[in-house]
Amino acid sequence: MLRQELKCKLKLLLQVAEMSSSSYHDACKRAYKEYPRELIDAIISIRDDNPDYGYRRVTQELRNRGFNTNHKVVLKIMKMNGLLCTAFNRLTRKYNSYAGTVGHISPNRVNRRFTTDRPYQKVLTDVTEVRWGSGTMAERAYFTAYIDVYSGEILTWNIDLHPTVEFVTKPLDELLQNRPELNYRMTIHSDQGFQYQNYEYVSRLKTNRVFQSMSRKATCLDNAMAESIFHILKVGTVHNNHYQSYDELKSGITNYVYYYNNKRIKTKLAGRTPVQYRNLSDQLAA
Repeated sequence: MLRQELKCKLKLLLQVAEMSSSSYHDACKRAYKEYPRELIDAIISIRDDNPDYGYRRVTQELRNRGFNTNHKVVLKIMKMNGLLCTAFNRLTRKYNSYAGTVGHISPNRVNRRFTTDRPYQKVLTDVTEVRWGSGTMAERAYFTAYIDVYSGEILTWNIDLHPTVEFVTKPLDELLQNRPELNYRMTIHSDQGFQYQNYEYVSRLKTNRVFQSMSRKATCLDNAMAESIFHILKVGTVHNNHYQSYDELKSGITNYVYYYNNKRIKTKLAGRTPVQYRNLSDQLAA
């Protein structure tokens, strides 16, 4: 023992360790529980495959795999093995496309009600900036997506070097073309960026009988769900990976969008992925 090797009193060692004598004697008597190796290996495997999973999402994935374990046990094992998620510790840069009133401004129909009981009823969209290389102004691209509030699924998306009106209308055309037949009208919510005020964008919505909704000026919380999903995408790509070129960045984002829609489970979707949750809705409606 350390006490015998140093030939000093226990009281002195406890003072150096800043530990009370009661805690020391309790630790000597306590029989510490050993967790099954199979459970630990499963947690390590889940974290390796999903670097942005916290302990609650790991717990849900374990249950999907047949493990009946408590989230507190998972948290303890992750702490003991250095597996806690640190992917979200970095601050992000916010892209702002607002250029004043340059076109049509719509009312805030969504009004922060980011819930719905049916797919394609409420869709959110936004534009964010992503960078590669050294992160200079010359090494930046723009990402946009249309997100279904029902499941959080990224329905359509685009990435380009320039945030033009065509940049946001291209995935909009894909969404309008591929959406199923609905007995209710869709609402698409955005901020007041110049792309969403433009005639080309507004006219597409009117032609297809889609309601337009806009956040209030300089109020990012009015589109908080889209902001949150964009942050998750950045954590899974540019924040924890170093892309040397635009092509690498584009490939990384393409792979992550597929992973997010088809592999990444959500606790609020009962441990399902966005695509699984939408498919379940389609089966129930059939």
